[in-house]
Amino acid sequence: MAEKIVNTIVSSLGTFISIPFMKEIIVFIISLCPILELRGGLIAASLFNMNPITSYIICIIGNILPIPIILWLINKILKHMRNSKNKKINGIAKWLDNKVEKHKHQIEKYGYLGLVLFVGIPLPGTGAWTGCLIASVLEMDKKKSFLAAVVGVFIASIIMMILSFGLLSRII
Repeated sequence: MAEKIVNTIVSSLGTFISIPFMKEIIVFIISLCPILELRGGLIAASLFNMNPITSYIICIIGNILPIPIILWLINKILKHMRNSKNKKINGIAKWLDNKVEKHKHQIEKYGYLGLVLFVGIPLPGTGAWTGCLIASVLEMDKKKSFLAAVVGVFIASIIMMILSFGLLSRII
């Protein structure tokens, strides 16, 4: 799913690529976004034929930046969303609550190691955004959760570098 979204973004913004640093900006923004995160950013960077090291650094920064915001603010935001009179906002809050319920056992069972693995293994529905959302709802220590999420981002980045840039095929 992420590949399809990234392909759509890359192909629709193709006319802007000639602008200096536009590829880097697009990759950074994709890496900031929930669902796509670093995984999508590295796929986009690969599609843009960007330098792997530059792409890696941009995607890591883009994926790590939202982590403290999520950990320290998401519970307050969710509380306001749940109490909102706007049905769409309530619907988003319910969707997020359901996402937490669906995945929280994976983190509850293994604690911070579970958070590292949840963020680090690039599967649909996992990542820093969801992992930090769950850690916040479970009221896990924010500093430890931050470190666990960052370690997970680095694990995901290594896996995605191998997949996105075809480094595995060069090694084999």
